[in-house]
Amino acid sequence: MFEKNVSRRSFMSVTAMAALAVALDANRISAYAAKTGLKKEHPAVVIGAGLGGLCCGAYLSKAGVPVTVVEQHSIPGGYATAFDRGRFTFEVSLHGASINNNSTARILDNAGVLNKLHLVQLPEVYRFKAPGLDISVPQKDPEAFISLLAKRFPEEEKGLRFFVMGMVELSKEVERLHGNGGRFVKVLFPFQYRKMWAVRNKTLAEFVGDHVKKPELQSVLTSLWGYYGFPPSKLSAFYYANATGEYLRQGSFYIKERSQNLSNALAQAIEAHGGKILYKTTAEKILVKDGAVTGVALSNGKTLPAGAVVSNASALATLRHMAPKEAVPADYMRKLESYKPSIASFIVWLGLNRELRGKIEGSGIHVSSGRGPEADYQSALKGEVDKGSFSVSIYDNIYEGYSKPGTSSLMLLFLCGYEPWRRFEEGGLGDRQDRSRRDPAPPHGSSFRRGDLSAPSIPSCSTR
Repeated sequence: MFEKNVSRRSFMSVTAMAALAVALDANRISAYAAKTGLKKEHPAVVIGAGLGGLCCGAYLSKAGVPVTVVEQHSIPGGYATAFDRGRFTFEVSLHGASINNNSTARILDNAGVLNKLHLVQLPEVYRFKAPGLDISVPQKDPEAFISLLAKRFPEEEKGLRFFVMGMVELSKEVERLHGNGGRFVKVLFPFQYRKMWAVRNKTLAEFVGDHVKKPELQSVLTSLWGYYGFPPSKLSAFYYANATGEYLRQGSFYIKERSQNLSNALAQAIEAHGGKILYKTTAEKILVKDGAVTGVALSNGKTLPAGAVVSNASALATLRHMAPKEAVPADYMRKLESYKPSIASFIVWLGLNRELRGKIEGSGIHVSSGRGPEADYQSALKGEVDKGSFSVSIYDNIYEGYSKPGTSSLMLLFLCGYEPWRRFEEGGLGDRQDRSRRDPAPPHGSSFRRGDLSAPSIPSCSTR
C-alpha cells in the first residue's frame, strides 16, 4: 500500500498492511480510513482483483472510501475463478476452503458476502494414497485421524497425538490472537501462545521429527506440503501447522457452484457500496510526487487519482515495474531481487464423457510416490512427472450435478520447477512467455498459454 508521505522507516509497515488488510476487522479499517482522510478528496486504487484485492476493496468501500479496483482479466478472482471449455466448466484452483466459525468466515461476513455463499462440506479433508497405505482424513475429527494412523503405527501413537493435536491447538491460538485484534503483550507472548512460540523458528521437518520417527508416518503427516511449494525441510512449521490444524478441526468446504461465486460476491459488495472495478485494464505505473502517491497510470492512457494505492500484484511487479525507483528503498529492492522464483504447478483440467461420482472414493486425492517429500520435491524441480507425487481432484464427488449428465470434471496437478521449461524460452518463445506473464488469465472460451502453468497463490481467505 502506498499512501501520503511514504518514508523509509514506515515503508515496511505500510506495505505489510496491503498483505494483512483482510485480517483487519471492519472497525480498524474504518478508523484507518478516517485517520488518513481517504474520502472523496483521497480515493483509493486497488491493483488486481484477486481475493486479496477484492477483500481489501470490499472492506474499504464499506468504510466509505471511494475505491477503484483495476483488473486486467475480464472477470474478478485471480485463481478463484472458473472457465468454460465446451460442455465443461472447470475450477481454476480451489480444492477446499476452511470457512467455518473462524477468522476467514468473520472476514467474509464483515465484507458482507458470507451469507451469499453456498458452502458444501467435502466428503473428507483429503485422501492420501501411498504404497501400502490408503486413508481418508475425516472431517472435524482429529481424534479419528489419530486413531486411523495409530492402528498402522502403534509404536508412534504418543508422538503422533502430540504432533496432530499440537497443530490443532496452534490453530486455536492463532484464532484467539485474531479474535483479540492481533494485540498481545510481548513479554507474555511465550506464555499466552505456547504452541506458536514453540515452533516459531522450526521447519516442518524439525517439528514432525521432534515427535515422530518413522519416515513413512512423517510423510503422511506432512503430505500437504505441496500446497505451500516447499518440502518439509524448507517449510515453516508454523505456516503448515496453522492451516492444517484449521482444516482438521473446522473441516474443509467447497464453494458451490465454483470459487468464481466467491469472487463475484466480493465484486458485487464493492460495487454495492459505490466502488468500481475496471476490467480488461492494466495498471502501468504508480505515480508519486514529493514523497506522496498521486495516482495510477492505466494502459488505456487514463490516470486514476489516488490518496492510497494497494497492490495485489506480486512484490516484484509492483516495486520493480510500477513504483518509481526512488520510492522503493534500495536495500529492500536488493532483498526482493535476491529471492528465487517459487515452484510452479503443471495442471491438466480433464473433462470425461462418463460419470465418476461415487465410483472412486474421495474428492481430493494425494498420491505419494512413497519415496518421501524431499525426493518428490527434487523430482518436481526437474519435471520428472513419472517419479514424483501428484494430486487428483474429483469435483463430482463433492456435490451432485457438478458436471453435466454423462460427464465428469477432474484436475490433475503436479508441482514443476522452471528449468524443464527453460528450453522453450531459449527456443524463441521468450517474448511470448514474458508477455503471457503480464497478460490476464484466459477468458472463457480462449486457448491456454504457457503462462497459465504458474504456481497457485495462497488466497487471502484460507483455501487450498
